[in-house]
Amino acid sequence: MNYSEKVMDHFTNPRNVGEIPDADGIGEVGNAKCGDIMKMYLKIDGDTITDVKFKTFGCGAAVATSSMATEMIKGKTIDDALKLTNKAVMEALDGLPPVKVHCSVLAEEAVKAALSDYYTKQGVDPKLIIGEIPSCEECHEHD
Repeated sequence: MNYSEKVMDHFTNPRNVGEIPDADGIGEVGNAKCGDIMKMYLKIDGDTITDVKFKTFGCGAAVATSSMATEMIKGKTIDDALKLTNKAVMEALDGLPPVKVHCSVLAEEAVKAALSDYYTKQGVDPKLIIGEIPSCEECHEHD
């Protein structure tokens, strides 16, 4: 499989790995069929994401997309993070092989799941802001 230099860089030197013990939002998403599991931790001050960490169990593309997604939302506002798309993550990594596109979708879902958790902890219904978060099984067909 041909991976871009950026994918290889984020896989071999992932950014923001770890966990935040007192995270304001934690999201975990996974796909049983492909075995990728991503857990994302957010620290939020006001409406700014001041810190992001992730733990990913999965293939190189899953690690790379998690790493890139955290880089893309760190220091940004919640609104900006909510606009993060799997397409933007893929473009930032200079593309992914077609069979690995679902990894970028998981990265987007992990961010949204963590923000959903944050809103729930604030006593706000996350569906009003984020909408339904589709599970990977619903939006993809893996073999």
